[in-house]
Amino acid sequence: MLKKDSLIKGTLILAAAALTARFLGLFQRIPLDYMLGPDGQAAFNAANQLYLLLLTVATGGIPITISKMISQRYALGRHDEAKRIYKAALLFGAVTGLILATAMFALAPVYAKISKVPYAVLSLQAIAPALLLFPVIAMTRGYFQGRQIMAAGGISQIIEQILRIIGGIGLALIILGWGYGDDWGAAAIAFGSVFGSFGAFAVMLWFARKLKRQDLAEQRSAGHAVRKPGGATGSPIPFRSIYREIFTMSIPAVVTAMTVQFVYFFDLSLFMRLTQSLYNEESAAVILANYSTKAMSLAGIPPILAIALGASIIPVISSAFSLNKMDEVQRQTSLVMRIVCFTGVPVALLLTVAAYSVTGLLFTSPSGSGTVALLTAGTIFQITMMTSNSILYGLDKPRQPMMHTIVGFGLKVLLSLALAPWLGVYGLIISSSVCFIAITLLNIRTINQQVKLNVLGKRWVPYLIAIAVPAAAGWGAEYGVLALTAAWHDKLSYLAAGAAAALVVGGLYVFLLAALRVVTPEDIRSFPGPLRKLLNLLLKPFYRRAV
Repeated sequence: MLKKDSLIKGTLILAAAALTARFLGLFQRIPLDYMLGPDGQAAFNAANQLYLLLLTVATGGIPITISKMISQRYALGRHDEAKRIYKAALLFGAVTGLILATAMFALAPVYAKISKVPYAVLSLQAIAPALLLFPVIAMTRGYFQGRQIMAAGGISQIIEQILRIIGGIGLALIILGWGYGDDWGAAAIAFGSVFGSFGAFAVMLWFARKLKRQDLAEQRSAGHAVRKPGGATGSPIPFRSIYREIFTMSIPAVVTAMTVQFVYFFDLSLFMRLTQSLYNEESAAVILANYSTKAMSLAGIPPILAIALGASIIPVISSAFSLNKMDEVQRQTSLVMRIVCFTGVPVALLLTVAAYSVTGLLFTSPSGSGTVALLTAGTIFQITMMTSNSILYGLDKPRQPMMHTIVGFGLKVLLSLALAPWLGVYGLIISSSVCFIAITLLNIRTINQQVKLNVLGKRWVPYLIAIAVPAAAGWGAEYGVLALTAAWHDKLSYLAAGAAAALVVGGLYVFLLAALRVVTPEDIRSFPGPLRKLLNLLLKPFYRRAV
């Protein structure tokens, strides 16, 4: 029997699924560097990024909107109306998927020509069929979230990523083993998303059938006849009215959800054109491969934990705001930002200072480690942008982050056009960071108009010291170990250097947070359970009675 999940349990399930899916997604990128050349990597990454952007445009924000609409109707006992909304959402997903898949397949040569990545044609056409099912899957996930059954979406995400990796990498090994070139190998890996869509769809279909049988059984046991859509209230709601409600609520969420995908899509699509005055065609292909395969995959790591922890508190903000408990809203919004500072920054810090060793350990060589370092450093601002977006949603202000995102997009485009011809890939990354910073600052200004944020107060200087000192020490430790282990096998040397940097950065960071009183016992007591236990364990020598 399918049981409803509590708010905390549901949040934990979704966070755990997102964590697992993100890590599995990372392991799809690593084999690219070993299996494909620069052109093949660029082809896969260009196709994958366009696919992710289109998927975000088609579904971003809509499942959340549907979950709210479904939840409201079930709370009011209007079950038939909720099912009518679900039916409308499935129809929208099916039509949208068909249109997007067809357009992506047909226009693949046009996009490849615009982006100057000719190998991308096959990859674009291989990944296009995945768009047939994923919009429908997204709508179904929204419905189950509205019914408070979070496991369905979580399990489908994990199955999707497993089949995507196994199917795509396995098929590529076969294709490349038969002697086909990198364009076919990249297309084979891209086709892994189609395998993932089949797996996710099968999981959602199984849950949907089980829930339908359960609903029918509950109706019979309660002595109710099965009613037609609309029930006793008369004719069913027109789809037109349903779609108007969906789009009114979801368009702001779609715009903000596509920020990171748009930034990466812009870079990959116009990289060859924007940097042609700086790089020749061969070096541009190598740099683009390093950026899209190595830097983008590693840059996806720092936001995972911070966003998952921050997201668990957003419903609390929304609840407190709806009850006009502004003191609690202020406390919780400040706490969320404090959490992302304490948890997101050290991960980004480590990947930045140890970029050379981490890149060399995971990929074929440390080539492109400078790009990895700069992009992972910029994820600090990506984290604050996404978290402040969520806070504004909790404050029932979805339009503001949408407008701020549009401003950020404008800055990204203008700065990329100005900097990329002079600084190449670094110009693109700098422009992305400026985009994230601008959105964050505008979001914080809007939040402060509602409640006064107090993230660290007078502790900003000690906090910056707690960041700068471990960064310098970690960088020194990494290069010291690399020098000492120069005679070792490359991978062992990179592993030792990365481990040394991690120990130095992590140890010094925790020590300085406590020694400089950046983290106080009051902070620790206010954090979510898992983080509170971890910090209490680490800081126990400094704070005897932290909890």
